[in-house]
Amino acid sequence: LFSGLTAMEKKLAEYKCNTNEAIQLKLVRFPEDLEDENTTFNPEYSHQVFGDDEVAFGYKGLKILLYYVAGNLSTLFRIEYTSKVNEKFDCVEADDVESKIREIIPPGFCTNTDDFVSLLEKEVNFKPFGMLLHTYSIHNEEAGEDITYQIYKADMMCPGFREYHERLQTFLMWFIETASFIDVDDERWNYFLVFEKYNKDGATLFATVGYMTVYNYYVYPDKTRPRVSQMLILPPFQGEGHGAQLLETVHRYYMSSPTVLDITAEDPSENYVKLRDFVLVKLCQDLLCFSPVKLMQGFSQEMVTEAQQKLKINKQHTRRVYEILRLRATNMGDAEQSRSYRLDVKRRLIGPYKKKQRELAKMRRCLRPEEMTNQLNQIDLNLQREQLEESFQQLVSDYRRVLERLAQA
Repeated sequence: LFSGLTAMEKKLAEYKCNTNEAIQLKLVRFPEDLEDENTTFNPEYSHQVFGDDEVAFGYKGLKILLYYVAGNLSTLFRIEYTSKVNEKFDCVEADDVESKIREIIPPGFCTNTDDFVSLLEKEVNFKPFGMLLHTYSIHNEEAGEDITYQIYKADMMCPGFREYHERLQTFLMWFIETASFIDVDDERWNYFLVFEKYNKDGATLFATVGYMTVYNYYVYPDKTRPRVSQMLILPPFQGEGHGAQLLETVHRYYMSSPTVLDITAEDPSENYVKLRDFVLVKLCQDLLCFSPVKLMQGFSQEMVTEAQQKLKINKQHTRRVYEILRLRATNMGDAEQSRSYRLDVKRRLIGPYKKKQRELAKMRRCLRPEEMTNQLNQIDLNLQREQLEESFQQLVSDYRRVLERLAQA
């Protein structure tokens, strides 16, 4: 029985495919991109669609093709495989891959290449949605020229934007670990979009680069607090500085509004925090309250007020900006300066520990004899010192990376 089982198991194991590899994404500008392997990219995540194992069962050589026209994101969706298990012979059923994908992509996609190519020809009519906020250019080594990008603010009133956004948000599932689709009927959402301008047969076309959604929370009595919800730069464009351009543009957009209090973010990823550090430090470095002399005098209410009023930065983020700029102004080779900096940062870091300490002490007073408490506190303190030092070193290395990037900007 067992040998029979393993042979069967072996056979079925061959019908398992990693969905991150099976899903092939493309942003298509020219018909030849369809055949070009270099234009293909894969998801980082597919667990929200295919479960935690990120596996599709029942196919050999499974390919899930999701190709998008570069600008308006018209979609081609097809499934290809070399073989599939058969309920009659193998007594098992293959996963219904198609309906899983259909759940997250909007209807109206094409299923064959010819239809897709004819949509590609109409792409010349596609124009970005909404209001132009910012234009910038980045030198592209490969092309040997400067490429122009534009950032727009759009809303659901723009004709065609609702359908376009449905296609665009599908990418969140593949690149943000805890992605969710938003309620587009809530008018408090703002949408910021990045496009690249490119030439095709003498015409100027626009390709989608990435986007950000921001929710405007109401703050009593007459203010709002925009909160960054999702931000995605599509993989072919990552690492080129678009995230920083987008975040800075969004900050500048809200800076001009007297009713905005400050800007926050929902559950930010590590990469987002690094990006935000860079952008906020870049915006703040020229404020008078961050002059080297004032940085050396410590974190002040003046910094909080000025950063909030002029740049819509909240207190917690202003504190990080201060620590980064103070690091730049500090000679870490000087024992006194470096000690002063370390104490200043650690005093902030120790806040949560002290709170925990007080809670533990409270619990122990109820639970344990006195002498035991002291010993435990001592163990805690040593562990705490180590953790504190570790957190501090990690922060300083993150901060240095921000400063390096700033020096190159």
